[in-house]
Amino acid sequence: MRALIITRKNDNECVDFVTRALEKRGAKPFRLDTDRFPTQARATIRVENGCVSGRIEDRGDSFDVSELAGAWHRRLEIGGEIPTTMDKRLRQPSLEESRRVLLGMFASLPCFVIDPTARLRHAEHKQLQLEVARSVGLDVPRTLVTNDADSVRAFWDECSGRMIAKMMTGFAVIEDGREKVVFTNSLAEKDLESLDQLALCPMTFQEKLDKELELRVTIVGERVFAASIDSGKLERSKSDWRREGVALLQDWKPYALSRALEKGLLALMDAFGLNYGAIDVIVTPDGRHVFLEVNPAGEFFWLDKLGPMPISDAIADVMLGLAPRRIEPKGPAKIAGAAPAGLGML
Repeated sequence: MRALIITRKNDNECVDFVTRALEKRGAKPFRLDTDRFPTQARATIRVENGCVSGRIEDRGDSFDVSELAGAWHRRLEIGGEIPTTMDKRLRQPSLEESRRVLLGMFASLPCFVIDPTARLRHAEHKQLQLEVARSVGLDVPRTLVTNDADSVRAFWDECSGRMIAKMMTGFAVIEDGREKVVFTNSLAEKDLESLDQLALCPMTFQEKLDKELELRVTIVGERVFAASIDSGKLERSKSDWRREGVALLQDWKPYALSRALEKGLLALMDAFGLNYGAIDVIVTPDGRHVFLEVNPAGEFFWLDKLGPMPISDAIADVMLGLAPRRIEPKGPAKIAGAAPAGLGML
């Protein structure tokens, strides 16, 4: 029984956690570092007599896709080892062809996948997440997404000058050889003077909420793992706990969700047809639980180390069919155009 882990070379220890969990269940994992394709890893697809077959080889191991009991998408970096010294006119087509070949194979996998590429890409739309969250009864913050400066100024007034700004995509800026991640930031009135920059890049603005706690809720299949952090403990983490992620690692604690909140979050996952999601929630001093976003491939490794939250085990169980699975989207996200059942992979 084979299990495919789709990732990249510089992924973190969560891959090792899931690998061990799969092995404990009698599966033989195959780790495909997608940056090693096409330079080292090999993929072969045959279409013959109405049948499609595929084989992947790397590091002295190989398997036929028909052997797979399940697959897990972690990260993609297809073509990452294609030399940057290659003629740009040829390198870009090589990257694109490599992506199409490997993504095409993933989409055709005959096994269950956490989670299909098309479904994950669809679920990444933050505006859609907020609308679906609202439709299933979750509390969401007032939000403005725009490149119009006047709209931002009006929203500032509506929020009584309490507003944060963030990006929909996670990215970093390299300065002086150092990687500087762009986090969520609180805005001051003087920042309204720089809104002309929106003409080059739109941004997301939300009302600034007082925080009692921040939650990371990790859902795998029907299992819900919730943990809390007091992000106000450190000055730099008040607007975004990730700024002090390392310093706060030991401060995460298991958190008991209300049945209503858990039901709403599971309904959100049902709507998108996701079997895995890392969800961010703010708990306000007056007891509101406000949904911020769901990351369909979000991190969880530090939570797995807490002990009471065996997330890796849950992933292995869903991959191998030992726990309930979501087969297709249900509800508002499906109506909005979510990917149909049968597509196979992110």
